[in-house]
Amino acid sequence: MRQSNEPASPPGDGGLIRLRLDVCYDGTDFFGWAAQPGLRTVEQMLQDALSTLARAEHLRLTVAGRTDAGVHAEGQVAHLDLDAARWHELSDTALRRLNGLLPGDVRVLAITVAPPGFDARFSALWRSYRYRISDADFGVRPLRRRDTALWRRALDAPAMHAAAQRLLGLRDFAAFCKRREGATTIRTLQRLDVVRDGDAIEIHARSDAFCHSMVRSLVGALAAVGEGRRDADWLAGLLELGSRSGEVTVAPPHGLTLVAVGYPSDAELAGRAEQTRAIRVSPG
Repeated sequence: MRQSNEPASPPGDGGLIRLRLDVCYDGTDFFGWAAQPGLRTVEQMLQDALSTLARAEHLRLTVAGRTDAGVHAEGQVAHLDLDAARWHELSDTALRRLNGLLPGDVRVLAITVAPPGFDARFSALWRSYRYRISDADFGVRPLRRRDTALWRRALDAPAMHAAAQRLLGLRDFAAFCKRREGATTIRTLQRLDVVRDGDAIEIHARSDAFCHSMVRSLVGALAAVGEGRRDADWLAGLLELGSRSGEVTVAPPHGLTLVAVGYPSDAELAGRAEQTRAIRVSPG
């Protein structure tokens, strides 16, 4: 199998065809997306099921954004390259059969032939996440306990939202990221909204990409503002640090959900992938 960032052969010529998978999962019982020896991960479950379905070994998935242990996804996107002839045999029943091989906490919502130039990771324009917090006196509603974190102090959502707007734009988010060797912490934060939803608060974040633990760190910092322990100037000042801040609490993983991944028009996919690959070598 070729490297996942190489283009698949055109369909029908006896080579490979690139498939897009739209995936959702409850991350509670997974050790994140990325395959790890001896651990239950979303990637490993999907690769095993796909290998069984396609009767092929060493299938490799490329994902839009690797999620950590306990983090969920409603709109994850991945791709793989598969023998074109085998896909022709499978295409009519592939979705039903694949989901029959998967556990109930991960579903593939769609399998489609990707347009030329598509790369699930490098072609993406943005990733959108939602974080849910309950600051209610009774805690978290039972039916939302898997995707909503408990916060034991009352939070001021309007104050959090106002402070969040000062973080938008092209910035160095090193204060909010766990640094990875060779990876940049410069990101374009396109949206960071804080809204109250009854007895819970939702933080909606969208960026061209997120570095490791960035969203959960942003949530922890915003919660400090919401509690009244910190102000908007403190939050904005973190951007000047240039390194991870010990003052920022990382919010629990289970409140975080990858909601959607955005891509350009088909004609712009290859150009976007080339542009992104040139400046970023770490998972977004």
